[in-house]
Amino acid sequence: MYIPAHFAVRDTAALHDVIDNHAFGLLVSSAASGLIASHIPFLLDRARGEQGTLLCHLAAANEQAAALDGAEVLCVFQGPHGYVSPRWYAKKPAVPTWNYIAVHAYGRVRLVRDAEGLYDMVDRLSKIYEPADGGWRLADEPESFTASMLRGIVGIEIPIARLEGKFKLSQNRPTDIALVIEALRAEGGAENERLAAAMERAAPAAKR
Repeated sequence: MYIPAHFAVRDTAALHDVIDNHAFGLLVSSAASGLIASHIPFLLDRARGEQGTLLCHLAAANEQAAALDGAEVLCVFQGPHGYVSPRWYAKKPAVPTWNYIAVHAYGRVRLVRDAEGLYDMVDRLSKIYEPADGGWRLADEPESFTASMLRGIVGIEIPIARLEGKFKLSQNRPTDIALVIEALRAEGGAENERLAAAMERAAPAAKR
């Protein structure tokens, strides 16, 4: 990923926060047919390894799963993003751009095929999204159903070897940051609000 210095974020905790908050990512690898990608939810275990470990699973029938063991992969996570019009800038001339947050994680895959490991992975992932009281629980399903379901998936562990973060939030135009934030909020929409909030959080660091 091309990352100019003023957009680079190297703080591991900040990059982990993006992964946790935008955990539905893209798993990219090579297969017999060429590059292949799957859109899947990830679980980040921050405590495993120097930069954390990503956990996920694929359908066993997925072509991508067949060539993953030991392979280097790229996992892509997309934070808030949105169009920025040159109309919003005080300083002109200017051109349109796109503000966004992106995190790339690289590592080598270890496949998980044992039932206990797969059960733990599915159970931990589901508990993130299910309510603590009254939510769906894997333990409540019949054992025969659970065993059949687990045979149909392949677990994936990716110890993160390298993390890249790009927070492109108008840091290169510090005098225009407040104007862009105001315009995004005037445009409306949840994504514009999330992007404006991210710009506000990044602005003090950009001005130091």
